[in-house]
Amino acid sequence: MPDPVGILLVEDHAFTRDGLRATLNLEPDLRVVAEARSGEEALEVLTGRPVDVAVVDIGLPGMDGIATAREIKRRWPGVRIVMLTAHDLREEVFASLASGADAYCLKSASPDLLLLAIRAAAAGSAYLDPQVAHHVLGGVRMPEAHSPLTPRELDILRLIADGLPNKDIAEALGVSVSTVKLHIQDILHRLQAADRTQAAVKALRAGLL
Repeated sequence: MPDPVGILLVEDHAFTRDGLRATLNLEPDLRVVAEARSGEEALEVLTGRPVDVAVVDIGLPGMDGIATAREIKRRWPGVRIVMLTAHDLREEVFASLASGADAYCLKSASPDLLLLAIRAAAAGSAYLDPQVAHHVLGGVRMPEAHSPLTPRELDILRLIADGLPNKDIAEALGVSVSTVKLHIQDILHRLQAADRTQAAVKALRAGLL
């Protein structure tokens, strides 16, 4: 059995940190191995202890979560980062993804979604909270001249962001499921993404959304 994913919790509120630790340590494949109350403390911890995933609160005192994520990625590019926030502000999402965060999850999300975000990040994939994706990507408008995606592919990306499965996307657009699958393959190829969520995240980071 592989070693559990080693997690660093970066959260200044002790109550929240305790809850996160208790939730994560119940999972056999995850283990909180270090904690920090600030970005500065997180950098000190990482200097002496390697971890797989850093779960970072965006609203840290002093060095905020975005600056912390950016510095972690600069020093330890192999550390995957899950950003936690109480808000789904579009500006925060863009800033977080631009900092190098691999996943973005609301604190109000269910524990299952947080676990999904951490496991996705640890596996090298990207994750965007469905509620955040709905608000941020729901109104996507890419200038055709600068977008690698066709208008139909953009339509499909918006519906993916809304959480629709292939069957519902096909019904919404009046096409077959096989056509939707082909479009999704093209989207992943054009954006060099491994999955749907990573495609959305890459588009955000590239300033296409």
